Amino acid sequence: MVQPAATRFTASIPDEEYWRRQIKCQYACPVHTDARGYVRSIAAGEYEAAYLIARGPNPLASICGRVCGAPCEAACRRGSIDQPIAIRALKRFVSDRYAGPARSPQDFPAGECDGLEEMTNLARFLASREYRKPEGLRVAIVGSGPAGLAAAHDLALMGMAPTIFEAEPRPAGMLYTGIPAYRLPRDLISAEIELIRSLGVEFRCGVKIGRDIDFAELRRDFRAVIIAVGAKRARMLSLPGADAEGIHGGIDFLRAVSLGERIPMGRRVVVIGGGNVAFDVSRSAVRYTEDDPERLVARQTETDISRVALRQAAVREVHLACLESREEMPADEVEIIEGEEEGIVRHNRVGPKEFLFREEGGRRAVTGVRFRRVLSVFDANRRFAPVYDDTDTVDVEADTVLLSVGQMPDLSFLGNVAKLQLNAETLETDMPGVFAAGDVAYGARLMIDAIASGKKAARSVYRFLTGRAVGVQETQLHFEIADYRREAGYEGRRRAHIPVTSARERLADPQRLVETGYTELQAISEAGRCLDCGVNTIFDGERCILCGGCVDVCPTLCLKLVGLEQLERTPEFEALLAAGAAGPTDSAIIKDEDRCIRCALCAERCPTHAITMERFQFRQEWTYA
Repeated sequence: MVQPAATRFTASIPDEEYWRRQIKCQYACPVHTDARGYVRSIAAGEYEAAYLIARGPNPLASICGRVCGAPCEAACRRGSIDQPIAIRALKRFVSDRYAGPARSPQDFPAGECDGLEEMTNLARFLASREYRKPEGLRVAIVGSGPAGLAAAHDLALMGMAPTIFEAEPRPAGMLYTGIPAYRLPRDLISAEIELIRSLGVEFRCGVKIGRDIDFAELRRDFRAVIIAVGAKRARMLSLPGADAEGIHGGIDFLRAVSLGERIPMGRRVVVIGGGNVAFDVSRSAVRYTEDDPERLVARQTETDISRVALRQAAVREVHLACLESREEMPADEVEIIEGEEEGIVRHNRVGPKEFLFREEGGRRAVTGVRFRRVLSVFDANRRFAPVYDDTDTVDVEADTVLLSVGQMPDLSFLGNVAKLQLNAETLETDMPGVFAAGDVAYGARLMIDAIASGKKAARSVYRFLTGRAVGVQETQLHFEIADYRREAGYEGRRRAHIPVTSARERLADPQRLVETGYTELQAISEAGRCLDCGVNTIFDGERCILCGGCVDVCPTLCLKLVGLEQLERTPEFEALLAAGAAGPTDSAIIKDEDRCIRCALCAERCPTHAITMERFQFRQEWTYA
């Protein structure tokens, strides 16, 4: 039905960037992983191809399958209909099966899968005569977290000799010391480290820059330096009583747990913070035990489950307090739900006012936290601006307080430098030959952001040392899909719940994985929900007879047939009129891309074949820019 003339529509004329943006999952990914590609490969049962697509641009794909913040899922078009595709869980599914036999980039086969293009073409370019391999150029990387690992991985592929310096006794940075073992298995971290080591990367653990090696010495001995130390220092609160014993940084607690170090813990713990890290801290505190950490590596049997209450000799209650309401909390929904299952007591809309303590032989020991009620967290523009009611307070008893209210990098090895001065395009600092990557460059972000910046820093180092820039030339095209079909009932499928162990079972063993992952049938079913947004409906105006059949059969009402007088006079629309490509009495088909489910009913209904289902594809060729 044609809308009244008063209704105005803003239309965009599709160009190459328009089509790229339609693949929302890939567009949202900082390393541009073709999530659509590997999800659709899983739906087709092509698991190895799916893994290779996921692994292509991401050297830590198997780890991302466990703990990625998944901006691809947040952007997923299916989420505007019901729930987004479980992209992260599907990545884990294929990584668990194929991360072993074909992990090294040199093993990637040339293929027809869209997502393989980056790795296969990069490997081909690096092996070609055109590429000048910079043998022996030594690069130091400070920090072995995701940014440092990604930078080292790509530098090694490009022929350089990267050395990673890690202050902790084990590599992987916050992947090891900041993410609990119940979320990220330690053997998986070790496997990824060994792969990167096999490429020629040297790891020097237990070496702290500024203590064991001076930063000036590092700059002298290496041709370039990448600072990727992450945000490992906990922010503390300057409140009355903050000097009392028993108040610790949350990430300091996570580090101690990961490294098996003993820390004094009371029987009643209060965690302050409402994000994912706060829940990592709270859930690790629930699991905290004074038992020998080495003995806990062995999985408990069912008869050991009765030990749950007994093993918590140190911790009986864990409380989590945050400024936000339940709906405003920045933590993932699954973290909140699983935290509740594990017995965490949540206090919303409260902010710490002071720490309560008692005097013991001239020393203060924390006894609780006095909170004040929060009236609002954000202002009218959604900026963080909490408002408190100082007259309404509540005291929560505690003999241990863990703060998870933010993190910052430790740059003490640079002297009096509080923040690096950075070129956003190259990631080079104001110190020649010194680059930054990860949280130290951009502030605390997702792990996949750190990986992207590490890869970017590696290419900038190559350009700095050789004077040549490695870049990508891209060719884009559409091609019609013959006999296009979709899975039966795909549009009505609900998101498959990601299987987890019960709270009783996972609390019996502090290192037992919470998520057990999809079975094959579950993965295929979930992958079949994908709308395959690389497929587009292409309209041929020369063939269209304005019958309106496509509008009539569209199940989501995403198509409209309107007169040009109903379109907003945007600059691109005016240009079309000026060029004679459209007249004032012509009509236009308006499509709401967010509502399109790629069902192809419009193409099937069209009597003149004016609508075709076509796949958008882009090919990459690596070369010197």
